[in-house]
Amino acid sequence: MLVETKAKVGVFSIALGAYLPQFPSLVPEFEAQYAAFKGTLPDTVELVDGGLVTTKEAAMDAGDKFRAADVDLVILQLLTYATSYNLLPAVRDLDVPVVLVNVQKKRAPDYANTDIPTWLGELYACGAVGEMVADLERAGKRHAVITGVVEGGDETVRAELEAWCRAAQVRRRFRRTNIAQIGRPYPGMMDLYIDETNLYNRMGLYTKQFDWEKMWAIADNVTDEAAIRAKAQDILDTFDVEGGATVETVWEMAKYVVAFEQWARDEQLALVASHYDGFAKGQAGVLDSMLIPAFSMLIKQGTACAVEGDIKVAMAMSILKTIAGTGQLSEMYSIDFDKDICIIGHSGSGDADISTARKPTMKIVPVFHGKTGGGYLTQFYPPVGPITYLAITQDKDGNFKFVVAEGVNEEGPIFTFGDTNMRMRFSIGAREFCNRWSEAGPTHHMAAAVGRHTDTILKVAKILNVPVEIVCR
Repeated sequence: MLVETKAKVGVFSIALGAYLPQFPSLVPEFEAQYAAFKGTLPDTVELVDGGLVTTKEAAMDAGDKFRAADVDLVILQLLTYATSYNLLPAVRDLDVPVVLVNVQKKRAPDYANTDIPTWLGELYACGAVGEMVADLERAGKRHAVITGVVEGGDETVRAELEAWCRAAQVRRRFRRTNIAQIGRPYPGMMDLYIDETNLYNRMGLYTKQFDWEKMWAIADNVTDEAAIRAKAQDILDTFDVEGGATVETVWEMAKYVVAFEQWARDEQLALVASHYDGFAKGQAGVLDSMLIPAFSMLIKQGTACAVEGDIKVAMAMSILKTIAGTGQLSEMYSIDFDKDICIIGHSGSGDADISTARKPTMKIVPVFHGKTGGGYLTQFYPPVGPITYLAITQDKDGNFKFVVAEGVNEEGPIFTFGDTNMRMRFSIGAREFCNRWSEAGPTHHMAAAVGRHTDTILKVAKILNVPVEIVCR
């Protein structure tokens, strides 16, 4: 990632304090279980440790830590039965979900040889979960439950916790980085227009505005020839250039990529939305002609770059890149009614990580259709297999909504005029997909990622407190 962030996850465990003096062996047992549980959480997040909580006062102390750290998520390990005062003071003042991890140490009881401390310490599950959820509901807190077992390992629990931590990373990136808007949205695409203050208030994402006049000069001070040469080679390693290319051919482009990378780091940019509608002459024309591959190089490194000034799809791209490792801008192109598939794609910058079917290609065209000037187009080739689509839209009151669908990219002919495109089969058929997707009001852009990621998107939505409409899976 050009701009690094690391989610902060509050973690604590609870047990009923009344048990501990009655059964002293439970104290080391619970301490060991809690230490082992923390060790199962991925090192991709920073843990804020609220400790083993058995009193209201300890829960309040944990809550103080979580607030001070501005945690993105809270994970609670239920060790045994506990009353809900062990939970509520720790999360009362937070606006993030609480994931209740209800894991039992042993897979099954040895019924004849189980005493009370063994039952309470190693075999108690389920009893406290309903109480916790009931009080979280009454407190208006978002929540989720994961049930499983420690003995023998539990892949479902591991995968769920890892997905929650990836989802938490989205909130951290939105709150601690910025989105750059260069220029303005494509004129007349009113579905893309956005209120940046509302965006900050609802999603925590701050918009930095940039003028093209400044961007034309962004590479003027880039003089490190070794850095330029290395970046030029990186471009050649990333793309097959139609007609061939050398380091010298892409030298000017590499200068701009080096400059854009430093700009992203300096301005803490995890997202960019841009549109140029000038005369494309002089230095403006030079930069405009190479923006598509230059921004593609930023996407490759984790900074989502959207064309046509679309902030909302830049957010969707960033979410998918964060949780799935790929994030490609797309839109509905055509329907092949004979094959019952949708052709989905887009011109412009793309994600090299999604192009596993073959190396991305770059070509020069005299005209960018619907836009000023001409220059380099890039085409990316997603693999055959499952693809997830995410769009972000708004209702009349400015509330955001996620629109999600999963389908399968199939083998077969695609358009070759320089735009990324996929042959998508959906479980509900092409006609019905087009109807349902469009009726969800998603805007005409969406992001695409390799794999099936609806379940993790639902976690992101719960963290950000955004509703989700699932079109198909």
